[in-house]
Amino acid sequence: MALLERVSTLIRANLNELIDKAEHPEIMIKQVILDMENQLLQVKTQVAIAMADQHLLERKQKENEEKIADWGRKAEMAVGKKQDDLARAAIERSLHYKQMSENFRQQVADQTAQVETLKNALNKLTQKLEEARSRSELLISQNRRARTLSKAVDAQSTVSGTNHGATFDRMKHKVMRQEAIGQAKTDLLSSEAASVEDRFAQMEKEDEISRILSELKAKRA
Repeated sequence: MALLERVSTLIRANLNELIDKAEHPEIMIKQVILDMENQLLQVKTQVAIAMADQHLLERKQKENEEKIADWGRKAEMAVGKKQDDLARAAIERSLHYKQMSENFRQQVADQTAQVETLKNALNKLTQKLEEARSRSELLISQNRRARTLSKAVDAQSTVSGTNHGATFDRMKHKVMRQEAIGQAKTDLLSSEAASVEDRFAQMEKEDEISRILSELKAKRA
């Protein structure tokens, strides 16, 4: 039966392997559980139908056995009445129902085996579904943690891969260079101002020297 094949596939399915292969594990888990629930409902329906068919076949078998006994009594009665033709007809009917009974007995045996197979599949699928339900929240939680950790590691790798130290060093050197240029300009302006002042001071000094020299010359004269 195609239904039993699908159920067997679900029973053999390894939830961890399905999750590992899934692109979206949470969706896969929920889908697997939904599939199991749908198959479980179908199997329950099939079990109910198979059991009803089994009871029907058993009733038919019992009816044929009752007819065997009934026609057996009629055959005995016909023999007692020395009605061999009726006895032969009754025996023929009895044999017919005996064959029918044997056919129904075989069908009952086959149907009973099918019911047991369906019941076993139902029990196993029920256990598998309970296991999947109990593990689904744990597996979803584990998957979320793994995904969060993966993102954190990726972010750390991105940060680590960027050479922020070199960037800061370049900025530091740039700032220091700008400071040096500014200091040089300041020193240059200071130097120019000092040069002018020195010239005026030197000129005043020369004037003072000339004055003193004139005074000395005047005294000697």
